[in-house]
Amino acid sequence: MTIPPKTIAADIVDSHCHLDFPDFEGELPDLIARAHAAGVTRMVTICTKLKNEPAVRAIAETYPSVFYAAGTHPMSVATEPLARIDQLVALAQHPKFIGIGETGLDYHYTADSAAAQRESLRIHIGAARETGLPLIIHARAADDDMAEILTEEYRNGAYSCVMHCFSSGAELARAALDLGFYLSMSGIVAFPKSTELRAIFAAAPVDRILLETDSPYLAPPPHRGRRNEPAYTAHTARVGADIFGQSVPEFAATTSANFDRLFWKAK
Repeated sequence: MTIPPKTIAADIVDSHCHLDFPDFEGELPDLIARAHAAGVTRMVTICTKLKNEPAVRAIAETYPSVFYAAGTHPMSVATEPLARIDQLVALAQHPKFIGIGETGLDYHYTADSAAAQRESLRIHIGAARETGLPLIIHARAADDDMAEILTEEYRNGAYSCVMHCFSSGAELARAALDLGFYLSMSGIVAFPKSTELRAIFAAAPVDRILLETDSPYLAPPPHRGRRNEPAYTAHTARVGADIFGQSVPEFAATTSANFDRLFWKAK
């Protein structure tokens, strides 16, 4: 396995991964060591079903460089109980719980549960507003509804947010940025055919950009088509640096500072 060399002076943050998934079973110590060797010194592991929160929390408690967030993924809304605001607020009391979600809308695979997804999204927004923790958004094939709900809810009370693994259109990017939200750059931005997506990121303020893997999914080249892991955030950092005309150390430092600003509990 090729590990990106650690040539970056500043630390890189993988702001979104799924370390509890079966893909990584039995190898977390080695996986986290590989991340550290590649310059990725902090990771946020995301719980997508609240019934799995204890296992995800245990990972964060075991590894000093791992933090966590929890919510109900939109693709699970039809089969999981709706989260409650008080439930999410209670989870947020843990010192390593740093974000609400992931939540959002996915009309590509699960359009039949669109109404329930919208209800779930508003519940998570309420929890983000009450706790002051950032909302972590998954959006696929639902740009119009996503922009409308995020904007409407923001008028009802401010909250912070990151559009995780952003790969939607320019209009949703502008709507999110206009609200002061952040866009997270995954390995998709490194795919050869992602020209339009790279242009959307290039038009965004660099102080609103985060890095992530969404591992085990979406491995960037040269690992595309294989299992992704946090160490590979270093590959995406190199592509991001090119997009913004920065050196890799500058871009790593900028995105890490952005992460600290948004995910303030992880400082």
